Order: sequence, then structure tokens, then C-alpha cells
Amino acid sequence: MKRSLMHWVLLSVLIMTFSAASFGQIAVGISVRIGPPALPVYAQPICPGPGFLWTPGYWAWNDDGGYYWVPGTWVMAPVGMLWTPGYWGWGGGFYAWHAGYWGPHIGFYGGINYGFGYGGVGFVGGEWRGGGFYYNRSVTNVSVTNVTNVYNKTVIVNNTTTTSFNGGTGGVQARPTAQEQAYANEPHTAPLAAQTQHEHLAAQNKQNFASENHGRPAIAATARAGDFSSHSVVGARAAGGEYHAPAMSPKEARVATPANHAAMGNANHGNSNEGFRPFTPPAKNNSTAGNQSHNNSNSGNGGSHTQPQFHPAPKSTPHSSPPPPHKQSAPPKEEHRGK
Repeated sequence: MKRSLMHWVLLSVLIMTFSAASFGQIAVGISVRIGPPALPVYAQPICPGPGFLWTPGYWAWNDDGGYYWVPGTWVMAPVGMLWTPGYWGWGGGFYAWHAGYWGPHIGFYGGINYGFGYGGVGFVGGEWRGGGFYYNRSVTNVSVTNVTNVYNKTVIVNNTTTTSFNGGTGGVQARPTAQEQAYANEPHTAPLAAQTQHEHLAAQNKQNFASENHGRPAIAATARAGDFSSHSVVGARAAGGEYHAPAMSPKEARVATPANHAAMGNANHGNSNEGFRPFTPPAKNNSTAGNQSHNNSNSGNGGSHTQPQFHPAPKSTPHSSPPPPHKQSAPPKEEHRGK
């Protein structure tokens, strides 16, 4: 009996240590000298059922292979909690990753338009009402057959780029609002074990690396975290912009000095102007969060919502100077699939 109890205690400690280490690595901030590719254009898989929240895809970093795509996915959320996505931020001559987290409110995530309710400020894809989560079908792919807690609310987007990083020339020029700053100081919860596993599995697939897919991953989204089976995955419809291969290896691009981590930590908390420009809040006549541009067409009983993506991404630079400005093109007409 004692041996069995000791076994479970040791197992619990190992799991907690692994989770804490994984979150700590992300939270401290991976810093590199080359910027991430643009966000790819992809469709959102249909929500598996009640209680699942959408966590958007993002470019993660691997010291051996460089940037790789972590597919967007549906995750069973802690009741009453919302997901603030992580983001890449430019400052001090490099790009640093700021971790995503669970909390009672949506904090600052760099002004990045991740789509599907994450238009750069806040989240308009749904809301908690008591112990149940209600989905805004105008921006999320939810079937009323599986989920009955739904509503429709049209929202306006102000940020219409596929740029995947904040700050610097060519990056999204957004700063935390006073409200976002307050939310950032609230108690937070690290990514769930399912999210950590999802990221680790994505890193094991060579096709997810930008060097292989050139910004258009074959697996852009999945129906559930960690499920990379053929019936669950959704491929990217297109890259978000022209891909430029880095002029240096991932190991050469990596920055790992404590001083740089500290500098980016200050930038993340709004205490430094390095690499950032003033943020102008959306006009008051826009939606509550000023997010996600979608029409009222709904995905109904199946299929997938296509993420609106508009402009090419800025060219990545292998040096510690700010990236050059990107060329913009007229936004294509937004599409929705699987009505």
C-alpha cells in the first residue's frame, strides 16, 4: 500500500515538474534574431462540443529546425477561464515569445489578428454565462446539433493583416491598454497539459516547419488538441505572405542571454517603449472588443470557417535590426465554408 502510494506521489511530482518547466521555458521567453512567417490562411474545424474553447495556431521555435507551426485547436477549457494567446514581440534587437495563459479575462496578445474571435484586442468568439460557455456563431464554427448555447453578434475588425509579431518596423503597432494591463496582473494558469502535448507533437512533424512548408502548413488546425489523425486535421489554404528563407541557421539565430530575457519581460508588461509605438484604441462605435471581421453567414451543421487573412507578412531579417516594412496588397474577399 505504501509502495503504491509512493509511486503515485512520485508520478505526480514528475508531471507537475514537467508542466512547470514547459510553461517556464515559454513564459521566460524564447528570443531569436529572425522574425516568424506570416499567419497562414486556414479554416476552423467544427467545435467538438460544449465547453471547448478555440486556441489559435501560432509559430513556435525549435533550436534545430527554426519556426514550426502549432495548429490551432479546440481545447476543453477550465470553467470560467479564457485563453489569452501568446505572441512574438520585437524589442532590443530580437524577437521574443510571450506565453499564452488562462485567466478570467483576455489580456494583451500583441494586437495580432489570429482570427476566429481573436482579432487583436480581446475575444469575441463567445463568453461564459454562469457555468456554461456560449458561442458567437458569427465568428466560430459551431453546429447547433452538438452545441445549443449559441448567439449571433456581428463584430468589426480594425486590424486586417497576417503579421505574426508585435513591434518594430513591419510589426503590429499595438500597446497594452490600461484594461489589458490590469488583466495581465490577474492570477493566471499555465497552458493545459493537452496544449503542451499538442505543441510537442507538432514539433515532431517535419512538415510543420516553415523551412519545409514555406508558411503554408499541411496541418494548420485540428478538431481536438493532440489529435493529428486524418479526419481531424485541416490544411492551410494559403500562406499569409511571401516566405523568405532565413540567412542564418536556427542555432545562429537563437538568443539566450538573461539580459535579453529581462528586457523583453519588461516590454511584455508595458514598462518599456523599446520596439513599440503608441496604440490607438478602436473607435467607440465599434464592437466591444473591436475584433474579428465576419459576416453573418454561419457554419451551421458542419464544415469549417475560413480565417480572414489579408496582407503579406513582413520579410524576416537575419540581423538584430528592425525588419523592413512589408508591401501591402488589397484584401481578398472573405470566404466561409461548410454552411
